[in-house]
Amino acid sequence: MRISVLTTMAALLMLTVLTGTGHAQRVHEITLETNANQDVYRFSPANVRARPGDVLLFRTVSGSPHNIVFEAAGLSAPGHEALNGAMSRRSGDLSGPLLSPNGAEYRIVVPAIAPGRYQFFCLPHRAYDERGVLQVTK
Repeated sequence: MRISVLTTMAALLMLTVLTGTGHAQRVHEITLETNANQDVYRFSPANVRARPGDVLLFRTVSGSPHNIVFEAAGLSAPGHEALNGAMSRRSGDLSGPLLSPNGAEYRIVVPAIAPGRYQFFCLPHRAYDERGVLQVTK
C-alpha cells in the first residue's frame, strides 16, 4: 500500500513538473455534433474552462467531417504561436485536421497562454455557426 501511495505522489509530481501548471492535468471532452434535420451544429459543451496543461479531447459524434479552428483575430503573437504549436497535424494556420468518420478524436494540450477567451469553430460547419469558446484560467 505504501508503495502505491508513493508511486501516485511521484506521478503527480512528475505531471506537475512536466506541465509546469502546478495542478493535475484534466481532460475536457468536447463532442462535435450535427443533425441537419433538426438544425443542430454544435460543440458540446460549447464553453470550456481549462488551465494550461489540460487536455481538450474533441470527438466527432455525428455529421462528420468536423475540425477545430481557433479565431486569429485579437490573438497576441505569442498566443498565436503557442496555439499553433499545440495543434498537431495542422491543416493550416490555427486549424486542426478534418475529423472523419464519426468517433474520430483530436487532442490539444492547452499551451501556456495568457488567461482569457479563445474562440474556435468548425470550418465545414462555420456557416451554421458551429462555434465554441476556450476560457483559459490560471
